[in-house]
Amino acid sequence: MLRSMPLIPVLLLQACSLTPGMEMETNSPLSHIEVPVMKDGKLVKEKAKISQITADLIIDRENSRQRAVNNLPSQNVPTGEYKIGPHDRLQITVWEHPELNDPGGEKINPELAGKMVQDDGMLYYPYVGNVPVAGKTANEVRELLSQGLSKYFKKVKLDVRVLAYQSHRAAVVGQVKMPGIQAMTETPLTITEAISRAGGVTEDADTSNVMLARDGKLYKIDVMRLYEKGGTDQNLVLKDGDVLNVSDRKDNKVFVMGEVGRQQALQINKGRLTLAQALAEAYGVDFNTSRPEEIYVIRSGEMQPEIFQLNAESPDALILADQFNLQAHDTVFVGTAGVTQWSRVLNQILPGSFTSMMGQAAMMGI
Repeated sequence: MLRSMPLIPVLLLQACSLTPGMEMETNSPLSHIEVPVMKDGKLVKEKAKISQITADLIIDRENSRQRAVNNLPSQNVPTGEYKIGPHDRLQITVWEHPELNDPGGEKINPELAGKMVQDDGMLYYPYVGNVPVAGKTANEVRELLSQGLSKYFKKVKLDVRVLAYQSHRAAVVGQVKMPGIQAMTETPLTITEAISRAGGVTEDADTSNVMLARDGKLYKIDVMRLYEKGGTDQNLVLKDGDVLNVSDRKDNKVFVMGEVGRQQALQINKGRLTLAQALAEAYGVDFNTSRPEEIYVIRSGEMQPEIFQLNAESPDALILADQFNLQAHDTVFVGTAGVTQWSRVLNQILPGSFTSMMGQAAMMGI
């Protein structure tokens, strides 16, 4: 029996290094492992910084969010008449000179009439030849054609109007009912108007996370704020070449792990989920098995990882938790108390060890 007893401390010592569960380095300003980080356009390995969730941190991040909202592109609302461009179709009618009009004269069906502006912005017209019309209004084109025709005809009277708007277009894609290309007319096309033309959003749309691609840059547009709070600053006027992408809310999830009532993935609804809400949805923190001072929010952040730690030993720390907004793909992890880890090790190792030792003792006749 005495020869078998030393097995117990050996097993317990090994168990210290095999403690089940995830761990973070307590009171360490950096993560335990190195992770990929984007720096100066290159991926490097670094340890992520661990920031304490405090009132100052929440204030700084809210101010940063406001700066991002104010950093949207300027409105630049189009003024004046529509500017003609390549692929637009123009109907040109010369009064009292039907031979200059399209076949059918003045009574031609507008859908079959018209002349298309070429890729180089030129428009060919009899007697006048090639006329540069790109960037000009219908009235300006009328003046150019009148001057050209006046060399051959007296008292020229003509009219120019746009039959089909094809030069200025924006794309609306993602979670809308009718995604596709939308032409811009003399009426400015706003974000809400474009979404409405696309049949509105689907049930899976995340209107708080609409992305606008313009001139090689991405801008986050909170259309939900516009709908619910009247944030007209989000209703930008689209311009030629813009791409509006309505995101899928199914991808906006937060993962809650560790010593909580129920480990699960939570959906972010209407663009907002706080740390306190996530913990409550996961049936709260298990204070019998957890370390409330080690509640972490792990954020990958597109190769810009961040880790935040909340010390919730004091109940009033939940005020900070309710003011700390989570983002899609965040992982909330509640640390495990040391005594809980030790108890789990004993439950896993000792029963089998004792059974083995009792079997050996029986065989030896002890």
